[in-house]
Amino acid sequence: MDDLDRRIIDHLVRDGRAGYARIAADVGLAAPAVKRRVDRLVADGVVKGFTAVVDPDLMGWAVEAYVEVHCRGTITPEALGSAFAKVPEIHAAATVSGQADAILRIVARDVRDLERALERVRTEVDNVDHTDTAIVLSRLIDRYTG
Repeated sequence: MDDLDRRIIDHLVRDGRAGYARIAADVGLAAPAVKRRVDRLVADGVVKGFTAVVDPDLMGWAVEAYVEVHCRGTITPEALGSAFAKVPEIHAAATVSGQADAILRIVARDVRDLERALERVRTEVDNVDHTDTAIVLSRLIDRYTG
């Protein structure tokens, strides 16, 4: 991957619907050359796909929170992932180092909806000891999700 590939990726991250001609004008290549590079980036797995980024406010998701999940004993990442997948308000989940076993990004309509999602986390995941929740007040930087 070279600097042109990085510039093409930056353009796609900003606007995944941008046409090859528009990207080509921005990076100084011909449109067919940009298409070949994008096709290669997709084939190599660098670009995993193209998606729509929705506005949380317009979707009615007024509350966003980061939740640390602390478990008793041990639980596999696969078991955590399967359990978290059952809670639609969880938009992202990862295992982490440190005191917590996992961290979640939950998006909900309101605080009551967040509370219901937290209860589902506690019931869907075996061995949950407790959760620590931080509600987002404002986003400062959000480069890859809108």
